[in-house]
Amino acid sequence: MAGGTFTARNKVRPGAYINFTSEAKPLGTVGERGRVLLPMELPFGPAGEAVKVTSDTDVRLTFGLESGDNALLTLREAAKRAGEVIVWRLGGGEKAAFSKDGLMITAKWPGSGGNELTVSVSGEAAPYTVEVKLKGRAVETFSAAEGSGVNSALVDISGVLSPSAGYALTGGSDGEITAEDWESFFTAAAVLDFNVLAIPFEESDIIAKAVKFTKEMREQEGRKIQAVVPDTEADYEGIISVKNGVILEDGTVISKTEAAAFAAGMTAGAGVNESCTYAVYDGAVDAYPRMKESEIIEALKAGHLVFTARGGKAVIEKDQNTLTSFSPEKGKAFSKNRVIRVLDMLAEDVQRIFEDYYLGKASNSADGRRLYQAELLAYLRQLSEISAIEEPVGEDVVVSAGSEPDIVIVELAVQPVDSMEKLYMTVTVR
Repeated sequence: MAGGTFTARNKVRPGAYINFTSEAKPLGTVGERGRVLLPMELPFGPAGEAVKVTSDTDVRLTFGLESGDNALLTLREAAKRAGEVIVWRLGGGEKAAFSKDGLMITAKWPGSGGNELTVSVSGEAAPYTVEVKLKGRAVETFSAAEGSGVNSALVDISGVLSPSAGYALTGGSDGEITAEDWESFFTAAAVLDFNVLAIPFEESDIIAKAVKFTKEMREQEGRKIQAVVPDTEADYEGIISVKNGVILEDGTVISKTEAAAFAAGMTAGAGVNESCTYAVYDGAVDAYPRMKESEIIEALKAGHLVFTARGGKAVIEKDQNTLTSFSPEKGKAFSKNRVIRVLDMLAEDVQRIFEDYYLGKASNSADGRRLYQAELLAYLRQLSEISAIEEPVGEDVVVSAGSEPDIVIVELAVQPVDSMEKLYMTVTVR
């Protein structure tokens, strides 16, 4: 379904077109957040496709890696706050394999990680007990008489099985990530369902593509996503820039590039009524590098997200995006991520309500428009009840007929609620 912003009321495709400026139980409810899209360079796993990872996912069977493996660092950081991480493995390579006497065992996915797999077969007669081991530890066990009956998450087997202490797979290799891989990723990302895009890569051309992609999604496609990148002055409310990193409890240093994954998970997981200002970086004991107050102030003015040390922890100094050039259409409030979350959620929910319950179903009559106005007011009251916006009044939503019989014009006013961030106090000593 079409969507996005409008300059003139001349759209061709049916859909909900919504602009923002500074200025009964509902059918639609407040939508859910929490999905991060994370491109990764990995030594194993599905390549060039979206893989959903939740707290129930066994990464050993998905990526052929133990959960603590360094290759999964950005996934672990994103998953600290995100409800779901959509991993997209870039690149590929060659599959590891073993072949002997008509028996062929091939890693399910390409990459050097396949070289860590061995397959052992035990038993006096078929069906045998088959174990797939990762670095010597069994991760899959099943019974089979021959390869055609094997259903494994990690290997493909063909041929007749016979007892063996272990068939070791070799020859797996990693392919280089190319510009075509990134093009495929962004093409696929345009139709994936997520809230925040994490870019834990420092190459300027990749960051530029992410910025361009985010602007296109927000302004042309009506997809109110944000992207988190390292150290970039994009001057745009859809882009969050991470200026520095942190040190974890075990001494691991998380660079600003890697910390972009955590910031993306945190942003996606935050509610529309939450600010992440002074939110604690889970598992971190210090900022890295620490910044002087003058450097923090300079970074904040430039629109960066900064981690600072507070009482043996690392916290987010200010939950903001990179917008720094303010205008009557986009005031300073648009630089606050809490405000953007409210406006983005509102845009997506209003579009969803219109498409699910009114588009092609409700008459564009005075009664139909009154019904739609009441629906929108009921939705806004839901946002008000959770302190996402100030309480709406009737005149905050005006629904009128357009110049053509199928056009509905909505003028909607909201005042997002911000969080307390600055305290000015005068103490009088008597």
